Amino acid sequence: QVQLVESGGGSVQAGGSLRLSCVASHTSNLKCAAWFRQAPGKEREGLAAIYTNGQGTEYSDSVKGRFTISQGGTINLQMNNLKPEDTAMYYCAAIPYGGGNCFLLQEKDFEDWGQGTQVTVIS
Repeated sequence: QVQLVESGGGSVQAGGSLRLSCVASHTSNLKCAAWFRQAPGKEREGLAAIYTNGQGTEYSDSVKGRFTISQGGTINLQMNNLKPEDTAMYYCAAIPYGGGNCFLLQEKDFEDWGQGTQVTVIS
């Protein structure tokens, strides 16, 4: 099991930017890492994923071109051109080797989760 801790959330005006970070206790057995979000009354939504030992990334249509996932010490999510509908709790998640599919961005495939960081976008 890996422990994940998110940071970087806050309140921002529409059109602004935020950079989220996720610290992992260890990465040696992690196949991939991803970012999800969940707004009140809505399903948890997969946003972006990255393979730790490869060069591949994947994005949902809702954030493609606006958000960028990267890994360099921490797992990062650069969020640009934020919209009010981006308001949600954002979670870092991971799949160990031997686990499920990463790029499908389905909640059921991810084994390890952080506690979340709140992002609020005001218009």
